[in-house]
Amino acid sequence: MQNTDEIWRLVEQHQQAFIALSDRVWEMPELAYAEVRSCAEHKAALEAHGFRVTERLAGIPTAVMGEAGEGGPVIAILGEYDALPGLSQEAGVAEHRPLPGDGAGHGCGHNLLGAGAMLAATAVKDWLASQGIQGRVRYYGCPAEEGGAAKAFMVREGCFDDVDIAISWHPAPFAAVNEARSLANTRIDFSFTGRSSHAAAAPHLGRSALDAVELMNVGVNYMREHMPSDARIHYAYLDAGGIAPNVVQGTAKVRYLIRANDLPELQTLVARVRKIADGAALMTETTVTTRVVSAVSNLLGNLPLERAMQSQLERLGPPPFDEADRALAAEFQKTLSEEDIASAFRRMGVPVRRGVPLADEIIPLEAKGAAMVGSTDVGDVSWVVPTVQARGATYAIGTPGHSWQLTAQGKTPLAHKGMVHVAKVMAGVAVEALRDPGLVERAKADQAARTAETPYVCPLPADLVPPVRMASA
Repeated sequence: MQNTDEIWRLVEQHQQAFIALSDRVWEMPELAYAEVRSCAEHKAALEAHGFRVTERLAGIPTAVMGEAGEGGPVIAILGEYDALPGLSQEAGVAEHRPLPGDGAGHGCGHNLLGAGAMLAATAVKDWLASQGIQGRVRYYGCPAEEGGAAKAFMVREGCFDDVDIAISWHPAPFAAVNEARSLANTRIDFSFTGRSSHAAAAPHLGRSALDAVELMNVGVNYMREHMPSDARIHYAYLDAGGIAPNVVQGTAKVRYLIRANDLPELQTLVARVRKIADGAALMTETTVTTRVVSAVSNLLGNLPLERAMQSQLERLGPPPFDEADRALAAEFQKTLSEEDIASAFRRMGVPVRRGVPLADEIIPLEAKGAAMVGSTDVGDVSWVVPTVQARGATYAIGTPGHSWQLTAQGKTPLAHKGMVHVAKVMAGVAVEALRDPGLVERAKADQAARTAETPYVCPLPADLVPPVRMASA
């Protein structure tokens, strides 16, 4: 086990540089595919630490990869750095206090995710050099996880074809192996075209595209009673047809996000939603066109890698939070409901514990919580490469994802400690895979068994290019 302890020491050696990187990215929140400065920061960090850098992966301007080492197995460590709209917040303040600016904020902790993943990769790079072992470690800087499906485009373009295993993590209230459950999804824009007219003088001459969108929404809402209980459908108006109520709206556009347990189920739901859109167009004598924006697959688990990661967590123990960290987390818990806090425990499959603001235990691998109903483009990577993810304890228990409270905690000492802790876990798994070819073989066999009956089919249309302008769509 001494080699694992050495990799942890190497993580600690580099931690300050990557805490600083995380904080810089927190200060420049950028939305999906617009992470120009954040990507530049990651590229500069890769170059500063001696990685061989490749830019514009899959033709995406904000995707970057750094590689170190020679020959041997290829270990990929995946990072992200995109932010979310409307979640700007002053750091460390347990009351809603947005910052001046465009309103974006790191309400999912991706400033930590990218920096922590690169910290792990840098430690593995140094470990490889010190041990004289054949092998390569790669850091993949992946943009647009929040709805942009960048990793799916990267998978489609072969960016992971020679990777042996992939490792990632996500900020969370607990330290654990991430249970590989997520929903496949797709985002589709439905654009209706009708005929404008004077709403008072000649309403009979108009054909309202806005009416078509509203009828489509009604139809989908009725469909919710008759679809799988773990599926999800959401929508947002992109164009309501204008601001003049005395004009019949000639155009309108709505974006639908459709989620399902797996890709076959997703395809069935998408077909039903498309029929509802066609029906809305028929009822209003309008026309409808569609454009797929993005799509991702559900996650596949990998038991050998999950066991290896659990072993690292149990040896390392929970993050070294102190009383100041717990006091700050308790302040944030005061902004939450009792149900927020209880739900966090239930999602992890462990008993609810009152008065516990921060993670003080490692969640058992066998704990099975409530089903995750979110989605991630890591899912597509997991279909082509054996993949494992950690949960890194970086915020107060009960903090909702995609919230101002999560943004506020993303630049605090407790978040930094959780990030360094999970970097040790990821680096430890990478070292184990580099030292033990049997682990890689078992991981590949596990993945082959899971995909034997249902091979990977990319959910993206073949002619769809990365929607690099989606942040302004």
